[in-house]
Amino acid sequence: MNTSLTDPVIPEGPGTVTGAPDLPTGFGDTFTSRIINTGEVQLHAVIGGRGPALLLIHGWPETWYAWRLLMPELAKDFTVIAVDQRGAGLSDKPASGYDTGTVARDLIGLMDALGHERIAVAGHDTGFAVGYALAADYADRVTRVALAEIPAPPGATPAPPLFVPRPLNEKLWHIPFNRAAGLPEQLIAGREDVYFGYEFAIQGGGVAQKTIDYYISLVSDPTSLTGSLGFYRSFDETLAQNAERAQRKLTVPVLAIGGERSYGAHVEENMHGLAEDVTGLVLRGAGHWVAEEAPEQLLDALRTFLAPDLAASAAR
Repeated sequence: MNTSLTDPVIPEGPGTVTGAPDLPTGFGDTFTSRIINTGEVQLHAVIGGRGPALLLIHGWPETWYAWRLLMPELAKDFTVIAVDQRGAGLSDKPASGYDTGTVARDLIGLMDALGHERIAVAGHDTGFAVGYALAADYADRVTRVALAEIPAPPGATPAPPLFVPRPLNEKLWHIPFNRAAGLPEQLIAGREDVYFGYEFAIQGGGVAQKTIDYYISLVSDPTSLTGSLGFYRSFDETLAQNAERAQRKLTVPVLAIGGERSYGAHVEENMHGLAEDVTGLVLRGAGHWVAEEAPEQLLDALRTFLAPDLAASAAR
């Protein structure tokens, strides 16, 4: 039987609201960690606020915590659900099922368990790819989607060549590395600070070292490390799914977000070929980690983009 908000499992400790460091003042008064059974997996979600549902999907190698600086303000108008994807944080870490179609189905199961028929979505990095899958596969459930900081959903547009200029290679090399079976764990284990520290730095910096250390602490046991790589090891399935999705443009409104020091305007440029209604945004001074590097800019943009959902909710 699905766990619901009326009968939740409320965890404590590392990875939860009660165990996360340096949260905004009063965060725990608004938000609670919950473990929700979707019917296929159990997902950890941090939930709070009131109003239309807004689903926040983090990227790699982060967790729900990536959205913490925006969540209190968003919760004034929305029921905010910041989820740990399958394989991340306190959510289940099965051996398979990390393609975006399956992860999107996880999140629809989460929304069903929580009683939300229609949702707005914001996704960053791997959460961008999952958000795109949600908008494509469940257009009747998604009202609008904000997609941040990958150039395009993998497989929906032509892939870059194997040999690319060094700055781009430094940003992308982790994708083929993470896809390899078994070897990455052997090379990363015991050196998590080196590997993940490099990724946070090369993708734009701007994330405090103590925050990076917190993310590393959540991904350093063998099960969590392997779970964090699952998205990349399901690339073949995701590529095939996105090639099919790209045959029909998204009909929901899209906010395409790039960091000025990262993918910038390329996000909007590529999404115009995949969606009918695209608004572009480049966050000034930001690298890849936009919710942590430019939270005020991103918050303003999301408020503007999501305003029609508030108006529609008020009308209902």
